[in-house]
Amino acid sequence: MRFSSDLDLYNTISQNIKYYRKQRGITQIQLAEEAKISISYLSKIEAAGLNKSLSISVLNQIANALDVDISMFFNQYIKKEE
Repeated sequence: MRFSSDLDLYNTISQNIKYYRKQRGITQIQLAEEAKISISYLSKIEAAGLNKSLSISVLNQIANALDVDISMFFNQYIKKEE
């Protein structure tokens, strides 16, 4: 898969994290606790327009907490729900 820009990549990741969190029916606070990251950091990750890089380690922690494969965060074609 290819992304036209870093912003497109980060937006895809943030939307997918939010999507899987909502699918699991947990709050940002619960996910942050399970992933062992701060709620403010998770909030920034899920925010539209995220423009800073994320470590693979943090993505792995979030994927493990959501019980999804880390590669799912890069899928550009997941149906989004608001």
